[in-house]
Amino acid sequence: MANELDEMTAPVNEAGRDVHVIEKQIPAKVGAGSKVFEVILWVLAIIPGVIFLILKMKANNYLQALQQKINHDASQIDNYLEQRVQILKNCAKLLDKSINLDKDTFTKIAELRSGKNMNAEAQAIEEVNKQINVAIERYPDLKAHQELEDAMQQNSYLQKEITAAREAYNDTVYEWNSAIMAWPTKKIVAAKHGYTTRIPFSIDMTTRQQARGEFF
Repeated sequence: MANELDEMTAPVNEAGRDVHVIEKQIPAKVGAGSKVFEVILWVLAIIPGVIFLILKMKANNYLQALQQKINHDASQIDNYLEQRVQILKNCAKLLDKSINLDKDTFTKIAELRSGKNMNAEAQAIEEVNKQINVAIERYPDLKAHQELEDAMQQNSYLQKEITAAREAYNDTVYEWNSAIMAWPTKKIVAAKHGYTTRIPFSIDMTTRQQARGEFF
């Protein structure tokens, strides 16, 4: 049998193709066949029916635990964002002692973590971070400021942790999305509870466009 995806002869898109996260939740649904399947298990004998009932209980426990893990992973991202805001506040204060930092920077920092959605907050944090970096570049002597250097290193570290936490969140979302579509046990349980797939982390269009820009 030939390869379904043949890199030697299959068509390719010379222009390339970008990808986006699809903002759509797909419900877990089962048809009449699943109900018939369960009835047959009980008709054949009590033991198969009981075994399947136990498996459904285990599947329900698994999905309940997985929901908690998704929430935990999302909270972890929020924790790192909160820490990064504090670090940027410290950087701004240190800079303000040495130069007249743009007051708009402090205003934006004050607005952070004010209940906006996570993507909007992350974008706002990046904007403040950019302003602080621009201020440092304008005053090269500030780079020798030990406290400021330490704060910027912490800022860089937290950005890496945020990226890792987002990846962990997406991994758990993928596990959930795969689990609720796994027939028969998990999908039947998911359909009974009305579960749907979840949306993984995605960046905003502004950040996507900036990533295509020239930095040097």
